[in-house]
Amino acid sequence: MGDQPSQWLDAIVLDLRRQFRWSFLPPLMVYFAAGISGLTAIVGTFFVKEYLGLSAAFLAGLSFWAGLPWALKMPLGHLVDLIWRWKAVLVYLGAALIAVSLLIMYALITFPGWMSGFMKVESWYVLSVLLAPLGYVIQDAVADAMSVEAVPRLDPSGAPLGDSEAKELHTTMQTLGRIALISGLVFVALLNIVMFAGIEKASDAEKAIVYGRIYLFALIIPLVSISGVLLAGLLRRRHLQELSRAGLSRQKIVAALKPAGEPTKPNPWYFIGGLGFVAMILAVGLGDIPFAQEIVFVGSMTIVIALMRQLAGELQPAKARMLFGTAIIIFIFRAVPLPGPGATWFEIDILGFDQQFLSILTLITSCLTLVGMVVLRPLMAKRGIAYIVVLLTVAAGLLSIPNIGLYYGIHEWTAPLTGGIVDARFIAIIDTAIESPLGQIAMIPMLAWIARNAPENLKATFFAVMASFTNLALSASSLLTRYLNQFFLVTREVRNQDSGLVEVLADYSALGWLLITVAVISVVAPLLTIVLVQRSPLRTRD
Repeated sequence: MGDQPSQWLDAIVLDLRRQFRWSFLPPLMVYFAAGISGLTAIVGTFFVKEYLGLSAAFLAGLSFWAGLPWALKMPLGHLVDLIWRWKAVLVYLGAALIAVSLLIMYALITFPGWMSGFMKVESWYVLSVLLAPLGYVIQDAVADAMSVEAVPRLDPSGAPLGDSEAKELHTTMQTLGRIALISGLVFVALLNIVMFAGIEKASDAEKAIVYGRIYLFALIIPLVSISGVLLAGLLRRRHLQELSRAGLSRQKIVAALKPAGEPTKPNPWYFIGGLGFVAMILAVGLGDIPFAQEIVFVGSMTIVIALMRQLAGELQPAKARMLFGTAIIIFIFRAVPLPGPGATWFEIDILGFDQQFLSILTLITSCLTLVGMVVLRPLMAKRGIAYIVVLLTVAAGLLSIPNIGLYYGIHEWTAPLTGGIVDARFIAIIDTAIESPLGQIAMIPMLAWIARNAPENLKATFFAVMASFTNLALSASSLLTRYLNQFFLVTREVRNQDSGLVEVLADYSALGWLLITVAVISVVAPLLTIVLVQRSPLRTRD
C-alpha cells in the first residue's frame, strides 16, 4: 500500500516528464499560441454587448460562418504533406491574418469614428471575426504535421526507435499538445485578471483604453507561433549535428529525417473538394440565398465525407470502420447545442459577474483542465473512446444542473442559509472547478489514434480531413444554438450610445427553458449515438 502513491506519481507525472523531447517544443509553441487566442474573448463579449446591437441569433449564426474555415483543413493538410520542407511558410501566412484581425478590433475600439467612415462598425467586427479563424486553421494544419515530425524515429545514437516506444511518444505528444492549448488559456486568464482589475468602476473611455490595450497585447499570438517555427529549424540543425557526430553518413541522415514511406502523391480531389467548398460558401453567402447556412453545412459535410471515404481506402478495412465509428461519436459529442450568448448576458446583467470574475472562472477552468488531462492520461491510454465520451457526457449532464439552478435563483436560497458564502459566484466557481477537466479530453484519444495508425506519408492529410469532419460538428452546434435562440428568444438591454435611450429591452424569461433543453440534448444525443455505433459494424474498440 505504501508504494501506491509513488507508483501513481511515477505513472502520472514522472513518466510524462521522461517521455518529453525537446523536439516537441516547436509544435507546442504553435498550439500554445492557439490557446492564447482566447485573450480577447471576454473583451469581445463586452464590446458586442456594450457597443453593437447584434442579436443572440445573429451572433450564433456568425459563429457558424467563423467555424467553417476549419473545414479547409482538408486541402491544407494535403498541401502540408506535399510541401513538407516548406510548410513553415503557411505559419507566416496564418500569423499575418491573425494580426490583421487583431488590428481591426484595436482600431474599432480606439478610433471608431474613423473606422466607421470606411465601413459600418458591425461589418468591421464581422470581418475581424472571420479573418481570425482562417489564420488559426492554417497554423493548426502545420502544427499537426509538426507534432508528427516532432516524434523522433532515431535515438541520439542513430538506432531506430521500437514500435511501442514510438506509439507511446505519439500519445504523449498529442496529450502535451492539448496541454499547451490549455496552458495558453491559463496565461490568458491570469493576464485578464490583472488587466481587468478595477474596470467595474471605470468610465466608458477608460474601458475603451483597457480593451484596446488587450488587443494590442494579443499581437503576441502570431509572434509565438512564428517563434515556434524558427525554433524547429534550430532544433533540426542540432539533431543533424548529433547524428553526424554519432557516425551516420549524410545520406543516411537525410533518409532518416525524411517522412517515412513513399513520397506523397498529389491527390487533386482534396484540392477540388476544398475549392468546391470555398466556391459554395461564396456563392451561397454572397447570393443572399434562404437557408444559406444550412446549404453550406450540408454541402460541406458531403464533400468531407466523400474525401473521408477515399482516405479510408489507405487503411485496412477493420481500421477504416473503426475510424468512421470513432469520428461519428466525436462528431455528435461536439455537435450538441450551447446556450449561446444569452447565458453570459444573464450572468453579467442579473448575477453581476464582471470582466475580472469571468477571467477568474476561465483561470479555474484552464488550470483544472491541465490537471485533469495529466491525471486522466493513463485512463485514456487504457480505455476506448466510447467509454471516455460516456463518462464526459454523464458528467456534463450532471454539471448543467447548478447553472440551471442559478437562473431559477438557487443562490437566493443558499446564500441566507450559509451567511452569504454559497452565493451565485460561489456556485459558479464550484461548478466550473468540477466541470473544467472534461472539455478537452475527448479529442486526445482520436488524435493519438491517427498519429499511430495513419500512413506515414499521409499523416497531415489524415489529421486535416478528420479534423474537418469533427470541426464541422462545431458548425452544427452553432446551427442548433441559433435555432434554439430563435425559439427561446433572449435579449439584453441595448442603449443608443449618443442619446442613452433604451433601444432593446432586456428579456431573460425564456432562458430557463433554453438551458434545460440544451442540457437534455447534450446528454441524450451522445449516449444514443454511442449505443447505435457500438451495436454496428463501425464499433470502436481502441
